[in-house]
Amino acid sequence: MLGSGGIGSYLAALLPFFVKEYECTLLGNEAQIKKYAGEQNAEHPYTIIYCPVQTFSLKELFFFPGSILKQINECELFYTPYCNIPGGIKVPIFSTIHDVVFLDVPGLSGTLGTLARKWFYQHALNKSKKVFTVSNFSKERIQFHLRTKPDQIITTYNALPHWFYQDVNISIQKDNYILFVGNIKKHKGLKTLLDAFKDLLTQGTDAKLMIVGNSENFRTEDKDIWNQISACPKNSVIFTGRISDSELNEIYAKAKVLVQPSLYEGFGMPPLEALNLDTDVILSDIPVFKEIYANFPVTFFKCQDSKDLAQKLINGWDSFGKNSINVPDTYSFEKTFEIIKTNLYN
Repeated sequence: MLGSGGIGSYLAALLPFFVKEYECTLLGNEAQIKKYAGEQNAEHPYTIIYCPVQTFSLKELFFFPGSILKQINECELFYTPYCNIPGGIKVPIFSTIHDVVFLDVPGLSGTLGTLARKWFYQHALNKSKKVFTVSNFSKERIQFHLRTKPDQIITTYNALPHWFYQDVNISIQKDNYILFVGNIKKHKGLKTLLDAFKDLLTQGTDAKLMIVGNSENFRTEDKDIWNQISACPKNSVIFTGRISDSELNEIYAKAKVLVQPSLYEGFGMPPLEALNLDTDVILSDIPVFKEIYANFPVTFFKCQDSKDLAQKLINGWDSFGKNSINVPDTYSFEKTFEIIKTNLYN
């Protein structure tokens, strides 16, 4: 699952800790694995098995290659950074459910898609000795929707990967733009931000809104959102298009403020990324953000209340980007791995 968005990044950040601590058998693409696993450790060598089986496929569930299963079942345990589990595994299984947004937020998927996701979540819980998740909020929602065993769900939290800071100059000059990092799905709250942005402009504030992504996706996938964007003054809304991680980090560092107006998240990484690049953050006051960022220097606004968000932007506009941000050392993948490690043999 390396290279597959947030799940791939989560795995890539944890992989060096696994290969340093254990003798691992790793399933996947050799070049990708070596990129993140690093050089072989004489004390704990790792083995790579090429595995072309598609995740969440019938082949993975029912016809997983016997030769690979044989090597898996010679190990002490099986760990997956997501909830896909090949059929035929006989050793203890440890899996991960990052969130259950598709069960909590209606309309993100059709009826069959939602049922399929629920089946995979429950299948992971049925097969796993322990299931890791990234917040106490996600833990509570998993327990609400699915059948779990006592003490089966373990909160590990998420974190920034070690390569996040590479080649980033956080002392660069701030620009007068609000940054939005997310997709156009309803639970990301872009509608609330667009309404607040228009109110901000009517107050005479010299601001632009930068949206990470491709404008074509917004134009074709959500007509209401695109109509809101089209109603904004010309050139006031900017799309980055497809960009690299290093380009995104520079955009984070130059932004005056990041706004994360989500209605729902399992953890929410963009605020942590922005804060660590000296960019102020305004967040919706949803439960998971109140949990994750309770002790961080962020500003909360009332979820889905564009007037409150606009007022927070107006009140803080002249002070955003003026001071270095002291970010608490709360989350790290070292800490995440230690929690996982503690639970693998309990």
